[in-house]
Amino acid sequence: MFQKLYDKTLSWSKHRHAAKYLCILSFAESSFFPIPPDVMLAPMALAQPDKAFRFALLTTIASVLGGVFGYGIGYFLFDRIEPWLQTSSYWESYLIAQSWFKEWGFWAVFVAGFSPIPYKVFTIAAGTMNMALLPFVLASIIGRGGRFFLVALLLAAGGAKLEAKLREYMDRLGWATVVLVVVGAGIYKYLHQ
Repeated sequence: MFQKLYDKTLSWSKHRHAAKYLCILSFAESSFFPIPPDVMLAPMALAQPDKAFRFALLTTIASVLGGVFGYGIGYFLFDRIEPWLQTSSYWESYLIAQSWFKEWGFWAVFVAGFSPIPYKVFTIAAGTMNMALLPFVLASIIGRGGRFFLVALLLAAGGAKLEAKLREYMDRLGWATVVLVVVGAGIYKYLHQ
Protein backbone atom coordinates (compact mmCIF):
# COMPACT_ATOMS: atom_id res chain seq x y z
CA MET A 1 0.00 0.00 0.00
CA PHE A 2 2.68 2.52 0.98
CA GLN A 3 4.80 1.74 -2.09
CA LYS A 4 1.83 2.51 -4.35
CA LEU A 5 1.16 5.76 -2.48
CA TYR A 6 4.85 6.65 -2.73
CA ASP A 7 4.95 5.95 -6.48
CA LYS A 8 1.75 7.92 -7.06
CA THR A 9 3.09 10.86 -5.07
CA LEU A 10 6.32 10.79 -7.06
CA SER A 11 4.35 10.83 -10.31
CA TRP A 12 2.52 13.98 -9.15
CA SER A 13 5.86 15.84 -9.09
CA LYS A 14 5.96 15.67 -12.90
CA HIS A 15 2.41 16.86 -13.44
CA ARG A 16 1.62 20.34 -14.80
CA HIS A 17 -0.24 21.07 -11.55
CA ALA A 18 2.66 19.79 -9.45
CA ALA A 19 2.84 22.93 -7.26
CA LYS A 20 -0.84 22.52 -6.29
CA TYR A 21 -0.31 18.83 -5.57
CA LEU A 22 2.76 19.71 -3.49
CA CYS A 23 0.65 22.08 -1.36
CA ILE A 24 -2.12 19.51 -0.92
CA LEU A 25 0.37 16.79 0.01
CA SER A 26 2.21 19.10 2.43
CA PHE A 27 -1.03 20.06 4.16
CA ALA A 28 -2.28 16.46 4.37
CA GLU A 29 1.03 15.01 5.59
CA SER A 30 1.05 17.38 8.56
CA SER A 31 -2.20 16.00 9.89
CA PHE A 32 -3.12 12.58 8.47
CA PHE A 33 -1.35 11.42 5.26
CA PRO A 34 1.63 9.02 5.54
CA ILE A 35 3.88 10.23 2.66
CA PRO A 36 6.20 13.21 3.37
CA PRO A 37 6.25 16.14 0.91
CA ASP A 38 10.00 15.69 0.36
CA VAL A 39 9.01 12.96 -2.12
CA MET A 40 7.60 15.67 -4.41
CA LEU A 41 9.78 18.58 -3.34
CA ALA A 42 13.03 16.80 -4.17
CA PRO A 43 12.32 15.95 -7.83
CA MET A 44 10.67 19.33 -8.39
CA ALA A 45 13.74 21.16 -7.01
CA LEU A 46 15.98 18.98 -9.17
CA ALA A 47 13.94 19.58 -12.32
CA GLN A 48 13.60 23.35 -11.79
CA PRO A 49 16.46 24.55 -9.56
CA ASP A 50 15.55 28.20 -10.22
CA LYS A 51 12.16 27.57 -8.53
CA ALA A 52 13.49 25.38 -5.69
CA PHE A 53 13.05 28.07 -3.01
CA ARG A 54 9.55 28.90 -4.25
CA PHE A 55 8.66 25.21 -3.93
CA ALA A 56 10.20 25.12 -0.42
CA LEU A 57 8.14 28.18 0.58
CA LEU A 58 4.91 26.63 -0.73
CA THR A 59 5.71 23.39 1.07
CA THR A 60 6.41 25.23 4.33
CA ILE A 61 3.23 27.33 4.24
CA ALA A 62 1.00 24.36 3.39
CA SER A 63 2.74 22.16 5.96
CA VAL A 64 2.27 24.71 8.75
CA LEU A 65 -1.41 25.17 7.81
CA GLY A 66 -1.78 21.37 7.85
CA GLY A 67 -0.04 21.37 11.22
CA VAL A 68 -2.67 23.77 12.56
CA PHE A 69 -5.32 21.38 11.23
CA GLY A 70 -3.55 18.48 12.99
CA TYR A 71 -3.44 20.59 16.15
CA GLY A 72 -7.21 21.02 15.82
CA ILE A 73 -7.65 17.26 15.45
CA GLY A 74 -5.74 16.75 18.68
CA TYR A 75 -7.52 19.54 20.50
CA PHE A 76 -11.09 18.82 19.42
CA LEU A 77 -11.22 15.19 18.26
CA PHE A 78 -8.60 13.26 20.22
CA ASP A 79 -11.21 11.25 22.13
CA ARG A 80 -12.56 9.97 18.81
CA ILE A 81 -9.22 9.09 17.21
CA GLU A 82 -7.45 7.73 20.30
CA PRO A 83 -8.79 4.13 19.96
CA TRP A 84 -7.57 4.00 16.35
CA LEU A 85 -4.26 5.67 17.26
CA GLN A 86 -3.59 3.09 19.99
CA THR A 87 -3.87 0.26 17.46
CA SER A 88 -1.88 2.01 14.74
CA SER A 89 1.86 2.09 14.11
CA TYR A 90 1.83 5.74 15.27
CA TRP A 91 1.04 5.07 18.93
CA GLU A 92 4.67 4.67 20.05
CA SER A 93 5.62 7.82 18.14
CA TYR A 94 2.73 9.65 19.78
CA LEU A 95 3.95 8.63 23.24
CA ILE A 96 7.47 9.82 22.35
CA ALA A 97 6.04 13.12 21.11
CA GLN A 98 4.12 13.57 24.37
CA SER A 99 7.23 12.96 26.46
CA TRP A 100 9.21 15.40 24.30
CA PHE A 101 6.50 18.04 24.82
CA LYS A 102 6.61 17.55 28.58
CA GLU A 103 10.39 17.87 28.58
CA TRP A 104 11.06 20.45 25.87
CA GLY A 105 7.79 22.26 25.01
CA PHE A 106 8.35 24.62 22.04
CA TRP A 107 11.57 22.84 21.06
CA ALA A 108 9.72 19.55 20.50
CA VAL A 109 7.85 21.08 17.56
CA PHE A 110 11.03 22.58 16.17
CA VAL A 111 12.82 19.22 16.37
CA ALA A 112 9.78 17.51 14.79
CA GLY A 113 10.50 19.42 11.59
CA PHE A 114 13.71 17.40 11.15
CA SER A 115 12.90 14.24 13.07
CA PRO A 116 12.09 10.93 11.40
CA ILE A 117 9.06 10.75 13.71
CA PRO A 118 6.08 11.85 11.58
CA TYR A 119 5.28 15.54 12.04
CA LYS A 120 1.53 14.76 12.16
CA VAL A 121 2.12 12.96 15.46
CA PHE A 122 3.56 16.16 16.94
CA THR A 123 0.76 18.35 15.59
CA ILE A 124 -1.91 16.11 17.12
CA ALA A 125 0.05 15.81 20.38
CA ALA A 126 0.42 19.61 20.57
CA GLY A 127 -3.37 19.91 20.34
CA THR A 128 -4.04 17.24 22.96
CA MET A 129 -1.59 18.89 25.35
CA ASN A 130 -3.10 22.36 24.77
CA MET A 131 0.21 23.89 23.66
CA ALA A 132 -0.18 27.62 23.05
CA LEU A 133 -1.01 28.06 19.35
CA LEU A 134 1.36 30.95 18.52
CA PRO A 135 4.54 29.19 19.78
CA PHE A 136 3.36 26.04 18.00
CA VAL A 137 3.01 27.93 14.69
CA LEU A 138 6.36 29.72 15.11
CA ALA A 139 8.19 26.48 15.92
CA SER A 140 6.50 24.80 12.96
CA ILE A 141 7.56 27.58 10.59
CA ILE A 142 11.17 27.41 11.79
CA GLY A 143 11.41 23.61 11.95
CA ARG A 144 9.50 22.72 8.79
CA GLY A 145 10.82 25.70 6.86
CA GLY A 146 14.38 24.83 7.86
CA ARG A 147 13.94 21.29 6.63
CA PHE A 148 12.28 22.13 3.31
CA PHE A 149 14.60 25.01 2.44
CA LEU A 150 17.61 22.81 3.26
CA VAL A 151 16.29 20.07 0.96
CA ALA A 152 15.62 22.61 -1.82
CA LEU A 153 19.04 24.23 -1.42
CA LEU A 154 20.94 20.96 -1.42
CA LEU A 155 19.07 19.49 -4.37
CA ALA A 156 19.15 22.66 -6.46
CA ALA A 157 22.90 22.93 -5.85
CA GLY A 158 23.90 19.26 -5.76
CA GLY A 159 21.67 17.72 -8.41
CA ALA A 160 20.61 14.11 -8.86
CA LYS A 161 23.81 12.64 -7.42
CA LEU A 162 23.23 14.41 -4.11
CA GLU A 163 19.55 13.42 -4.09
CA ALA A 164 20.49 9.73 -4.21
CA LYS A 165 22.91 10.15 -1.29
CA LEU A 166 20.51 12.32 0.69
CA ARG A 167 17.80 9.69 0.38
CA GLU A 168 20.22 6.99 1.53
CA TYR A 169 21.22 8.92 4.67
CA MET A 170 17.97 10.77 5.49
CA ASP A 171 17.20 8.83 8.69
CA ARG A 172 20.74 9.29 10.02
CA LEU A 173 20.71 13.00 9.21
CA GLY A 174 17.32 13.38 10.89
CA TRP A 175 18.42 11.68 14.10
CA ALA A 176 21.74 13.57 14.13
CA THR A 177 19.79 16.83 13.92
CA VAL A 178 17.49 15.73 16.74
CA VAL A 179 20.48 14.86 18.94
CA LEU A 180 22.16 18.21 18.23
CA VAL A 181 19.01 20.18 19.03
CA VAL A 182 18.30 18.20 22.22
CA VAL A 183 21.91 18.59 23.41
CA GLY A 184 21.85 22.30 22.55
CA ALA A 185 18.54 22.81 24.37
CA GLY A 186 19.89 20.86 27.35
CA ILE A 187 22.99 23.03 27.51
CA TYR A 188 20.85 26.17 27.21
CA LYS A 189 18.53 24.98 29.97
CA TYR A 190 21.47 24.07 32.21
CA LEU A 191 23.21 27.44 31.71
CA HIS A 192 20.02 29.40 32.47
CA GLN A 193 19.05 27.72 35.75
